[in-house]
Amino acid sequence: MAPAERCPVCRQTFFCGRGHVYSRKHQRQLKVALERLLPQVEAARKAVRAAQVERYVPEHERCCWCLCCGCEVRKHLSHGNLTVLHGGLLEHLASPEHKKATNRFWWENKAEFQMKEKFLISPQDYARFKKSMVKSLDSYEEKEDEVIKEMAAQIREVEHSRQEVVRSVLEPQTVPDPEEGSSAPGSWKGTNSQVASTSQQPSYVDLPPAPELDWMETGQPLTFIGHQDTPGIGNIHSGATPPWMVQDEDCSSGNQQIGPSYEEFLKEKEKQKLKKLPPDRVGANFDHNSSTGAGWLPSFGRVWNNGRRWQSRHQFKTEAAARNKQQSHKKKS
Repeated sequence: MAPAERCPVCRQTFFCGRGHVYSRKHQRQLKVALERLLPQVEAARKAVRAAQVERYVPEHERCCWCLCCGCEVRKHLSHGNLTVLHGGLLEHLASPEHKKATNRFWWENKAEFQMKEKFLISPQDYARFKKSMVKSLDSYEEKEDEVIKEMAAQIREVEHSRQEVVRSVLEPQTVPDPEEGSSAPGSWKGTNSQVASTSQQPSYVDLPPAPELDWMETGQPLTFIGHQDTPGIGNIHSGATPPWMVQDEDCSSGNQQIGPSYEEFLKEKEKQKLKKLPPDRVGANFDHNSSTGAGWLPSFGRVWNNGRRWQSRHQFKTEAAARNKQQSHKKKS
């Protein structure tokens, strides 16, 4: 028997030697694993000619599993607050270590030779990616500069409008020309002094007295029952405590328990457990709280004792005779 070997693709131990890699199951598992990695490699190949640069977010720290090298690889390349999409994966695929690991993996697992070139990046393609990455970084910096300039212009406009509002408030108001209101300057001063004196003194206007309503008039449909203000108790208009803020007498004690007690909760919990049991079971109607003596079990048959049946029968007869003697002695006494 061949020694046990571990297949990382099938994730199992086999004892058939090198013949396992030619099996149908191994080839199927190998194809599924390569097709799982292939979309990520194709997305990275598209970024060779046009690299994408974005602002850094925590999602750019994702990693992908390289089946050939058997390790995790960073998918994107981040530096500071900038991220080059698929930069980390392209750097790994173009490394000589990955090329050696890919050749060994293809040789050990007997994969299709035509698919090996899809998982490798040539040095020429990686150099082309570096050039496109430099161009993308320059264009991104130009866009950022334009955005910063636009934001600075908006800030200047807001600051200028704020200064205009403050200047308009702090400027002294122009005094109106007295010639517009009257022909003589003396009359303007006189009217101003009269207005000031009238504004300082309260004005008493002769108003007609309020008519007094005769509530006891015969033709009046309403009945006056008097004021309902209770003495010693104010309302919210007089500064008293609102009724919704006053504590009730039941709540003021503080010792009143809200909700069921702990014992009631345990009883209800036991009832819920009993409801899940079949209702026609033996002892379903038995009252466990009833008081029972020591001799509540049946004494016939001796089914709980050890020994033969005739022994329990003789023991039952002797106990019955002793019980009859005791009863007869009690009657005589």
